Amino acid sequence: MRLKSAIFAAAIVRTANGAGAFAAVRRRGSEEAGAVFVKVATLDGCAALYGPAPQSAFDAENSGARLFAVLVPPGSPEEASEARMVKEMRFDPDLWLLEIEDKAGRSFIDVVPADRDQM
Repeated sequence: MRLKSAIFAAAIVRTANGAGAFAAVRRRGSEEAGAVFVKVATLDGCAALYGPAPQSAFDAENSGARLFAVLVPPGSPEEASEARMVKEMRFDPDLWLLEIEDKAGRSFIDVVPADRDQM
């Protein structure tokens, strides 16, 4: 069974803040099943953006997990992440956006390898 989006988002924010990063919810979506996106800003004008992994990344072993795929790779200008989120919000107004500020670029989520999310 999958955690509700609100609980998952709160856990990521708490985990990141507890590890010395700063994390906050920038946009609250549907409490039960809103898609969760995570922006990781490295405080140097660059940011990465992660979104829900495609269904092809799931198997029987991790069917209830929340897996993420790289939408905007680390080291990209922060504007690229913001532009992508504008498009995502137009498509799905019930999504969640978490923002993490961490010089080390830690995301605190499970990211699928680039070759696996294109199966």
